Amino acid sequence: MKTGVIIYTTGETPADWSEEKEINFIRLETQADDVDIITSRTGHFDIADAWLDLIKKGMSPIICKIAHFDANGDLKHTGRELRLSG
Repeated sequence: MKTGVIIYTTGETPADWSEEKEINFIRLETQADDVDIITSRTGHFDIADAWLDLIKKGMSPIICKIAHFDANGDLKHTGRELRLSG
């Protein structure tokens, strides 16, 4: 099975933030096969949209982690997560 991760972010996305750089870091950190990040600037509008995208790619299980951008513009995980079934 392939594992998918959704990162749902809160806070204002920094102007110099790079989704590609963050995805590579998250893949290494979580050992996920695919990662979708939900921010105010990415293509996904909500968790369900990203979830369906990962299901279409054959991901199962899918974990949704909550993160926020801190004052320095760094993405910090809150420790909250939930497992979404396929």
